[in-house]
Amino acid sequence: MAKGYWIAHVTVTDPAQYQKYVEASRAAFTKYGAVMLARGGAFEQMDGQGHARNVVIEFASLQQAKECYNSPEYQHAKALRKNAGIANLVLVEGV
Repeated sequence: MAKGYWIAHVTVTDPAQYQKYVEASRAAFTKYGAVMLARGGAFEQMDGQGHARNVVIEFASLQQAKECYNSPEYQHAKALRKNAGIANLVLVEGV
């Protein structure tokens, strides 16, 4: 079965509020077996408009990635992120 990935690009506008999101999101990521592959490290924007924070999270499957996103645990965390920044998130199936 192909793995599933979250790919997020984020510009944090309120670091204190974003930290609350980060802490709250751990419950969902733990529950759904998320593996952080990239999380806010150094990057080089090669094309297009970028964001200061880039995140890649691996799941056992695309279905598991979707279930994590739709979970009550993640939706709670997402609500905390609402006024903390600008985020673009896509779920992708691996090869």
